[in-house]
Amino acid sequence: MKIALIGTTAESLIQFRKELINSLCKNGHVVYAFAIDYDNSTKEKVKSFGAIPVCYSFSRTGLNPFTDVVNTYKLYKTLKSLNLDLVFSYFSKPAIFGTLAAKFAKIQKRYAMLEGLGFFFTNSGGHVSVRKKLLKKLLVSLYKISFKHIDSLVLLNVDDKRDLLVNENIYVKDVHVLGGIGLNMSDYPYCPPPVDPVSFIFVARFLQEKGVYEFIEAARIVKHQFPQTQFCMLGSLDLHNPGSLTIERLNELKSNKIIELPGHVDNVQDWLAKASVFVLPSWREGFPRSTQEAMAMGRAVITSDVPGCRETVVDGVNGFLIEPRSPVALAEKMLCFLYNPELIPQMGNASYQIAQQKFDSSIVNAKLMKILQLEIE
Repeated sequence: MKIALIGTTAESLIQFRKELINSLCKNGHVVYAFAIDYDNSTKEKVKSFGAIPVCYSFSRTGLNPFTDVVNTYKLYKTLKSLNLDLVFSYFSKPAIFGTLAAKFAKIQKRYAMLEGLGFFFTNSGGHVSVRKKLLKKLLVSLYKISFKHIDSLVLLNVDDKRDLLVNENIYVKDVHVLGGIGLNMSDYPYCPPPVDPVSFIFVARFLQEKGVYEFIEAARIVKHQFPQTQFCMLGSLDLHNPGSLTIERLNELKSNKIIELPGHVDNVQDWLAKASVFVLPSWREGFPRSTQEAMAMGRAVITSDVPGCRETVVDGVNGFLIEPRSPVALAEKMLCFLYNPELIPQMGNASYQIAQQKFDSSIVNAKLMKILQLEIE
């Protein structure tokens, strides 16, 4: 079967789709991997997975109707020329416009996956602007138009199913809740968490909705009582995003040395190995990969009791669920680990067991291929 995977960036394809591509190719399928920003290096990496890289044009975030129509037409022409049997589009814009292009190209099997509902469905706890309301309505309208033409929609958590399909009255023929998209577990080997000193790590873009400000303030609170506690933030600024941590605030953090700031790193496993507890006080997720990685390595987790995050923690077993947007609640759970350090390896081991059962990419991809109605050897 000839299959197109339509995503966004080449880097996300390489990081998160390698095992799926391997599984598809192993089962005799020809895979065309679509991305918007291939260069020679990323093309060669994708070829090494067994796929055929195909570059296409789309704005990841902008909503320019004329540009999107032109790009959809170009994508339709490309898909039609490949004589495909199945198209699997993931992320918001590919799920919309990739699906429509596949419909126009008369490709028989069409599937889409949303790995989270994003900014427009995230509760910020404050006033919602008119612009945000209007853009959300536009996005929902586009979902309603495109999702009529898919065989199945894949979501990562049950809250997304309720908030998108039920609350917004969007029709799809079939829907599946996948859970996490999976990891190559050998890339994230278990290692005992250090407890002397206790350390907390945050891994995400430095955005307001990821809980970066809650982490910073909680670190200040905890440091006041336990000065020896260590804190680390892995990630980078996203200055095009209005919720980004500012350069000024980042420089302030660097100067006061409360939090270690290595920036974006390629060896996240090494940093997780040095941390005692993983922290993600996000306001909403699909099913956070960073948390899955930390759990696979045997780390207790503190995360928000919100869609996507709450699926990763059994409260009191492998970590704690906290009220979102509350640095005080986060600090209280950090202090719980400091007063009871024996919980760190205990809950870390529970995380490891959960990860082994639920996050192995071979298990997840077999489930996904079954959803796509593909034969598995």
